[in-house]
Amino acid sequence: MNRYKILDQYGLNFLTLTVVDWVAVFIRKSYKDIIIESLKYCQKEKELVICAYVIMSNHIHLVVQANGSIPLTDIMRDFKKYTATQILHAIEHGGYESRREWMLHRFRYRGPQVPGNRKHQFWQSDNHPIILYSLPVIAQKIDYIHNNPVVEGWVEQPEHYTYSSASNYVFDKGLLDVTVIDLPMSWVGYIAGT
Repeated sequence: MNRYKILDQYGLNFLTLTVVDWVAVFIRKSYKDIIIESLKYCQKEKELVICAYVIMSNHIHLVVQANGSIPLTDIMRDFKKYTATQILHAIEHGGYESRREWMLHRFRYRGPQVPGNRKHQFWQSDNHPIILYSLPVIAQKIDYIHNNPVVEGWVEQPEHYTYSSASNYVFDKGLLDVTVIDLPMSWVGYIAGT
C-alpha cells in the first residue's frame, strides 16, 4: 500500500510537490511562471480548487480540492507531467541557464530509477497528501504555507511574496485566483502572520 496515496480524492488536501534531489529550480521566475500558468489551466479546465499555495525554490505546497469529475490524483499526475516537460524544455532551450548541464544530468540520472520512466525524472513521485478535516488543521497548513518565504528570509511579511496566496488572504488579489477559506476573525492575524 502506498502511504502517500491521496485517500480522499474530492476532499480538501494539503500537498507537497518536490523536485528530485531538492534541486532549486524555482529560483528563476520563468520556471515559477510555468507553474502558475499550469495551475490556472487546472483551475479552468479540470475544476481544481486552490485555497492556498506557495512556490519555494525546490518544492510547492498546495491546499487543493478536486471539484469536478476528475480525481485529484489524476489532476496532479497531469500537472506534474506537463510542468516537468515544460520546465525541462525551458532549461534546455530557454536561454541562459548557468546550471543547465548540472540540472539535466541530475534529472537524467533519476529518470531510469523510476519504474516506467526512461529519460528524465523532474518531480518526486509522491505528493505527501494530508487530508484537511477541521478548521484548526486547515488554518495551521495555510499559515505554514504562507510563512515559508518568511522563514527562508525572502520577505518580512507573507503577503509580500509574489508566488504565494498570502496576498489573496490579506489584499484579496494575487497571481492566481484562489478560494479563500473563511476562517474565524480571531485567526485572521494568525493566518496573515501578524
